[in-house]
Amino acid sequence: MPDTTGDINRYLANMTDELNSVALYSAMAEAEKNPKVAEVYRRLAKTEQSHADTWAGKAREVGTEVPQFRPALRTRILAWIARRFGVGTVLPALSAREVNGSKGYSTQPDAVGMVCTERAHALLLQQITRGMGGGMEGASVAQLEGRHRTAGGNALRAAVLGASDGLLSNFNLVMGVAGAALSGATILLTGFAGMLAGAISMALGEWISVQSSRELYTKQINTEAEEILSNPEEEIEELVLIYQSRGLEESVARTLAKRIMSNPETAVETLARDELGIDSKELGGSAWEAAIASFFLFAAGALLPVLPYLFLSGAAAIAASACLSALGLFATGAAITLFTGRSIWYSGLRQVLFGLAAAAFVFTIGHLVGACIGG
Repeated sequence: MPDTTGDINRYLANMTDELNSVALYSAMAEAEKNPKVAEVYRRLAKTEQSHADTWAGKAREVGTEVPQFRPALRTRILAWIARRFGVGTVLPALSAREVNGSKGYSTQPDAVGMVCTERAHALLLQQITRGMGGGMEGASVAQLEGRHRTAGGNALRAAVLGASDGLLSNFNLVMGVAGAALSGATILLTGFAGMLAGAISMALGEWISVQSSRELYTKQINTEAEEILSNPEEEIEELVLIYQSRGLEESVARTLAKRIMSNPETAVETLARDELGIDSKELGGSAWEAAIASFFLFAAGALLPVLPYLFLSGAAAIAASACLSALGLFATGAAITLFTGRSIWYSGLRQVLFGLAAAAFVFTIGHLVGACIGG
């Protein structure tokens, strides 16, 4: 049984944090005009109170007297702001508090069961923030599936940006070497080396990123599965809160949550999706597919400024490289408008202007360095 001063201080600190959350959620429930959302805040306060009771119980088990709680100054200020200016003004701060709480609990072995709960609260608050304008109305909250619902858009965006990165980086590299008045063969070799090095770096970085995400998602899903077995009632309450935030009446939300939890085969998948925003079938996609796609997309962009040096040399090759790169820059800038909604001409020409300005600067630096080295 833990009996160190550090454990006792941790128990009391966790309890105090949870009670501050209880006080703030209670104040938000009082200030919220939408009765359905106010009930969500009250139920969040109830969950946090159960966590506080857990920590208080642990402290008492080791013979520690639990002090009387008094809300922290920050909590009192946020509660006053919520009552005076509306709940929406404090939601971002409270969401950040829940994120920090989940991170803090992740390092405490006896708090593992609370990590996903705190993270789910943060997701819920974020969705309420996005769907509100001074108070969330009915089912206006966006679905918690999050990024997986826009996987196709994200993939297209990554493709455009990957090609743009390859084009910009290698265009500047080629112009820098060309400015130093090196031979065409040297420029060609440097360009292909830059293309290959950049593509490999991008592919490796993408593989590590996606694979790390998959491992993290797997761990979170396994934790969720353990919580379903150890504390199914709390998981039901979390689902009830989520479905209430989407506009369902409590009775309907509870019936739906219980029905989901009654089927172990689908409960984990549903909880992972609705609480954590994770698609258990995709887990962020294939790391190898992402790496291979990143390699070829970067290489495709990086190839454009190098191509003219296969057929031309000297000033003609420099001019052709700049023109071909400018066309590529315009194309990537125009493609970005698929996500920004801006004018094709505005985005395309802006990309060309910035890209050519950067290349001109690097060319000048290369020229100065080449002149110094050449004497």
